[in-house]
Amino acid sequence: MTQSLSIAVVDYEGGNLASAARAAARAAELSGIAATVSITNSPADVRAADRIILPGQGAFADCARGLESITGLKDAILTATRSGTPFLGICVGMQLMAERGLEHGTTEGFGWIAGEIAPMDAPGLRMPQMGWNELNFSHPHPLTEGLGAAPHGYFVHSYALRNTKPETLIATTDYGGPVPAIVCNGNVAGTQFHVEKSQTVGLQILTNFLAWTPETLCDV
Repeated sequence: MTQSLSIAVVDYEGGNLASAARAAARAAELSGIAATVSITNSPADVRAADRIILPGQGAFADCARGLESITGLKDAILTATRSGTPFLGICVGMQLMAERGLEHGTTEGFGWIAGEIAPMDAPGLRMPQMGWNELNFSHPHPLTEGLGAAPHGYFVHSYALRNTKPETLIATTDYGGPVPAIVCNGNVAGTQFHVEKSQTVGLQILTNFLAWTPETLCDV
């Protein structure tokens, strides 16, 4: 009997939990991967999971406080990722991977991705960036396999990653200049856009994530 893949969608009141869980379950179904998806704030469940998904929407500081407010939850994520569990952050979940956020003061992030989350500089363009925008790949990665030419993701944000390292940048989008859209460091990755709202592109990325066997661990 094939063992079911356990997927923990982390519940820290960061939003988009149900839609992220549904999208992960749908990706597993379409790809024939046996998977059990749970929305959980249990540190034990997170440590035991085969895949961790951290959604998020709203302000960096609020989401960081939400994680910290649940005893042991952030430590469980750190323990699991250090042992090699693949991790996917979505929107603010991706932003929390950075060293710090500058929204409503300075707030510490996980520190997996160099740089900080700062207000976007896009003169003459509407803020927040909201809607479909093209993904431009910096270099190949298992998470972006099968996306085809000129794929689009659905973005909703007015803060973005800056001053990051080129080697962790998998894709950008153009909104008054290059904006980091997909980042990765070893077994931890994130998308600034909402994969759960990005239809076939999002489902393909989630499918790739469920099948992903990272060759290296996060080096932070």
